Amino acid sequence: MVDRNTTRADLLAGITGALIVLPQGVAFATIAGMPPEYGLYAAMLPAIIAALFGSSWHLVSGPTTAISIAVFAAVSPMAEPGSPQFISMVLTLTFLTGLFQLILGLARMGVLVNFISHTVVIGFTAGAALLIGASQVKNFFGISIVRGAPFHVVIEQLVLQIGNINPYVTVIGVITLATGILAKRFIPKLPYMIVAMVVGSVVAYLVNLEIGAETTLIKTVGALPSHLPPFVIPDFSYATIHKVLFPAVVVTMLALTEAVSISRAIAVKSEQRIDGNQEFIGQGLSNLVGCFFSSYASCGSFNRSGVNYTAGAQTPLATVYASIFLVLVLLLVAPLASYLPTAAMAGILFLVAWGLIDFHHIFSIIRTSRAETVTLFVTLIGTLVDLEKGIFFGIMLSLSLYLYRVSRPSIEPSVPAKEEGAYHFIDAHGHKECPQFRIVRINGSIFFGAVDFVRSGLMQIDENNPRQKTVMIIASGINFVDVAGAEMLAQEARRRRKMGGGLYFYRCKESILRFLRKSDKLGDIGADGFFVAKSNWIEPVYSKLNPDVCRTCRARIFKECQEKLPNGELRLS
Repeated sequence: MVDRNTTRADLLAGITGALIVLPQGVAFATIAGMPPEYGLYAAMLPAIIAALFGSSWHLVSGPTTAISIAVFAAVSPMAEPGSPQFISMVLTLTFLTGLFQLILGLARMGVLVNFISHTVVIGFTAGAALLIGASQVKNFFGISIVRGAPFHVVIEQLVLQIGNINPYVTVIGVITLATGILAKRFIPKLPYMIVAMVVGSVVAYLVNLEIGAETTLIKTVGALPSHLPPFVIPDFSYATIHKVLFPAVVVTMLALTEAVSISRAIAVKSEQRIDGNQEFIGQGLSNLVGCFFSSYASCGSFNRSGVNYTAGAQTPLATVYASIFLVLVLLLVAPLASYLPTAAMAGILFLVAWGLIDFHHIFSIIRTSRAETVTLFVTLIGTLVDLEKGIFFGIMLSLSLYLYRVSRPSIEPSVPAKEEGAYHFIDAHGHKECPQFRIVRINGSIFFGAVDFVRSGLMQIDENNPRQKTVMIIASGINFVDVAGAEMLAQEARRRRKMGGGLYFYRCKESILRFLRKSDKLGDIGADGFFVAKSNWIEPVYSKLNPDVCRTCRARIFKECQEKLPNGELRLS
């Protein structure tokens, strides 16, 4: 795919990507509790490896908001953020994350991310956004709050310390925030984060020059080290691995969900086919190698991937070029970070957090589904309480609600359509039904979770009307039957035969027939009880009904009812 034209396009996209990731990397590292330069390290080598070994042409890996907040929430209770112990544990977590990702990719388990619903991702992202905002309250207002304090404690402390707010710090934060909003709206071609950083830094410098840094107490990020990522070896001691093992599982699933979702979203525009398992392998290798070069957990970034595609990237080499340009930029501008106020970083992170909350989909979910709304807010609130477990609570609730729905397949009474020559069935409500023979349409699979519900529904037929001993199931809506379902159907067929009736099926899928035959249940049900589409099913069923009941019946919903009784006797009236 590589030629002169693609190389030119990839180089331009790479320059744009390098400028975008510079402020983002510093911001995300701050969220993760890591020194600012580690956010840039995470956007260098891991991005190259993920691009070369993944399947997407445009996915750009590196530090992200959700992963950063997950890393901070997981490790900060065990070590002081920014300390050597904290950094060592984060690198161990990154190694385990990469290992899990690689194993899942090699085991062809890419399908796992499909079980994390869109609602759970939206709820988690909104909760993470609120946590990001909460983590920057102290820097934005210049008040003292313990690092890593829970969300509700941050809000409480803000209210209690409202009289201690530093006006100089807050002004810098507000100006940076306002500049970012205006730049994003009116000059979208320029990176709004860089514009906001420059304006915030200049204003802070002028304020300190006029009033004095001793009075304003405006803190800065500090100069970044202008060198390549140092080689380190993560802590592989049992104690450290034991502590970060479960958080690594959370980060693994979150990172894979982000990476595959983003690559698929962009692939829709680029008309590319994405191999989820290959993306797992690419992400796993990027974290496995990255942790040895001072990179904390990385995954696909929606912002940078979108910019990469929009900037005209043609191949994964655009990401390679972006990482090379980032190294050059870092070597040139690293000392300038000493002028960047933490209040300005807080303003930018507020803007990032606000952009993460998907209000459109949140309100859409609230309007359309009560169950999805519950899942959304359980995930969101769970994330605020405990980020690690919040997403798992959401996943488990989402799956539980899904299983509840599929374990209750609809059982709808039906009658044959009255049109001449019609073979289809219509809803029985508002129409006469046969007093001896019930036709029901089952929509859904008959598996172990649905067996009791379907059995109860079939038994309810003769409990409500003891004369309805014969039942025919319109089975076109049944997708599959498992062992428990096959056993239940065989039991129901035997029960109805003992009552003097029978159980029949119309338009049953061939795959279900094969399964019933393999499981030796077809004989119990009766091979002659299955009717294909447009076949004459009424005659063999009608011939087994009770003629005494038919003699006095006035419903007569079948054509055969009009002419003769089930025993062949002609009707006289």
